[in-house]
Amino acid sequence: MSFQPRSTRRPSGRGSNRRSSGRKRRFDVACSNCNTATVVPFRPKPGRPVYCRPCFDSLRNGQSAAREEAANDLPASNHPPAGHAAKGAKAFPGMLMNPATRAAIAAMGIATPTPIQERCIPELLEGRDVIGQARTGSGKTLAFAVPMVECCDPSSRKVQALVLVPTRELAIQVASVTEALVSEQRLNVTLLYGGRSARPQQAALRRGPQIVIGTPGRTLDHLRQGVLDLRSVRFLVLDEADEMLDKGFAPDVEAILRRTPAERTTALFSATVPAWVEKTARKHQRDPVIVEVDADIKSLPCVEHRVYTIKRGDKPKALQTLLDQRDGDPVIVFGRTKHGVRKLARQLDGLGYPVGALQGNLSQNARERVMAAFRTGATPILVATNVAARGLDVKGVDRVINYDLPESQQYFTHRVGRTGRMGRAGEAVTFITPDEESKWREIERGLGRRFTRKPWRRAA
Repeated sequence: MSFQPRSTRRPSGRGSNRRSSGRKRRFDVACSNCNTATVVPFRPKPGRPVYCRPCFDSLRNGQSAAREEAANDLPASNHPPAGHAAKGAKAFPGMLMNPATRAAIAAMGIATPTPIQERCIPELLEGRDVIGQARTGSGKTLAFAVPMVECCDPSSRKVQALVLVPTRELAIQVASVTEALVSEQRLNVTLLYGGRSARPQQAALRRGPQIVIGTPGRTLDHLRQGVLDLRSVRFLVLDEADEMLDKGFAPDVEAILRRTPAERTTALFSATVPAWVEKTARKHQRDPVIVEVDADIKSLPCVEHRVYTIKRGDKPKALQTLLDQRDGDPVIVFGRTKHGVRKLARQLDGLGYPVGALQGNLSQNARERVMAAFRTGATPILVATNVAARGLDVKGVDRVINYDLPESQQYFTHRVGRTGRMGRAGEAVTFITPDEESKWREIERGLGRRFTRKPWRRAA
């Protein structure tokens, strides 16, 4: 069945994203409004907000008032209110850390650590290796970022900490949290990821950052070119460890780890830690402390599941029905393939839905524009492959839709984790076609859970 047209259409338009052709120095920053990476032709000043082009245009036109609350939640360029620094002494009580780190945590509006933070931070501060497992949205980034910052020496212009992540978007997100922590500590953070010129990254590495956050491919490129030196690394993190140690990333990750000292603190974090990950991790860790905050992650108590059996030809109309129910709230629709995601997004766009598509073939600038539009609400419907299922934290996503089933229960968990974050309620809708029955049973077995199913026609 084909999509049914809507009576209204979304006006289209494209903003310009032109770069200067001069030879001025440029600086990689995170946008203070949407938190995506961007490049500016000036050195940002501490405490001064910096914006990407779409957000700058939106602010200039006076269209960002509705997003003020979301912007205030981003730590990278906050202006703490009067007296806020004094509250830093109360943030994360009982943990030994630099007062500047504690004040930075307080400036984020955080006073009490989450369970994963409470259990992992002391272990990592003591120099112990850790395997940390907790559901998405539980605060894993701060769980390793705080001890990572604490172990770095600002007087040494050598790379002392390395964080490897599977996607560019997650690298940007981890960097924004880390930069907020080091804003008053003379520590520099450098981002390494593909999809854009390596020259600004090379220049940043030559300036001597203490912390590097990157994807395996681009990080390995800089190592092989002799620009990146990891011989002084004392703190190493594999975020989304189950994917980082899987066969896709494993060769690059292994090559990078061989360039780091054997005597280091190594932390592995993920929402799912299968037994094979623990076994593989032991090659890279020394008697790791295993912290399982959500050992029963399969239950995902904050997420309501609606599972529908449906004919493949009925899926487009069913999706349209669900999107018409969203009442303006942001929604993520997951597809299986890049081609399928592009096709589905074009169909929805042709029907007037405000939609963006996120898939692996996009250039980095295009990905940043898509995510900026989604975060600011310009396109509140995001159709994505699993690239968006790892680590992205977009506030206010109340529903995710599994238009196509994922390849494994791990991806199902990560997809569903885009909603119901940090204890908030969320909803996950999953379509199952007749040819996906066996795949769905496999996912249920992996999760150790059976879901109630309804036929779509009867439920709709």
